[in-house]
Amino acid sequence: MCRWIAYRGETIALEHYVTAPARSLVAQSLHALESTASTHGDGFGLGWYGDHPEPGLYREVRPAWSDDNLRYLCRHIRSHLFFAHVRSSTGTPITRPNCHPFACGRWLFMHNGMIGNWNRIRRRVEALIPDELYGSRIGTTDSEAVFLALLGAGLDRDPIGATARTLAAITEMTREEGRAEAMRFTAAVTNGKDLYAFRYAANDQANTLYYRAVGKDVVLVSEPLDEDRSDWQLVPPDHAVVARAGRAPEVVPFTVTRQVAAE
Repeated sequence: MCRWIAYRGETIALEHYVTAPARSLVAQSLHALESTASTHGDGFGLGWYGDHPEPGLYREVRPAWSDDNLRYLCRHIRSHLFFAHVRSSTGTPITRPNCHPFACGRWLFMHNGMIGNWNRIRRRVEALIPDELYGSRIGTTDSEAVFLALLGAGLDRDPIGATARTLAAITEMTREEGRAEAMRFTAAVTNGKDLYAFRYAANDQANTLYYRAVGKDVVLVSEPLDEDRSDWQLVPPDHAVVARAGRAPEVVPFTVTRQVAAE
């Protein structure tokens, strides 16, 4: 499984969360405490917003702990909204296009989780991607496919509804023919202004998601960045964090049902 950080708030250097804390993302890439994998060395990535509508993106296949560029970039890049991710592959190749976060237009997406028996339903999940977006499919991961399917389902208009509809359709695929393949979806997505994060699973337990909010600033993480966890709140399963621009973040129920998929 992967580890990630999403931040929205005052403009700061990325190092404040990615490299500097005691349990920073780089530290977690070497020794995660709340993951099925202790090390996460199958690549890493940064995504951030600055002067342009579309995000900046830096991804690499080397482990985060072995890339000196990462520390320099995090010290000098400043942003009001950024993603950072370290990867532990669930079977797809370790290539740059398969590293998170994924970008399409002004949107960024990253994921910690899996779709069980991905090869069995990959073709059908990719069929959820509209033709006009399929050209953006440059990797082979389930995560990128789900991201593009979300965009096709109306992410621009209704992020919560588009995510629920897409996950409902995929959940049904994992349960067909008497199967119960695991699906875990702890993910973050943003348009450069509003930030959304989800904690969901089917046929399995959801991967962890925590948040810390001070005023209108919010940071979301796979696991806390400090030894003292008292400031971190665990997001319950089947819930989403909604952090719209100019507003304090909210934790809201997130329901995925068969009826949603049929709409």
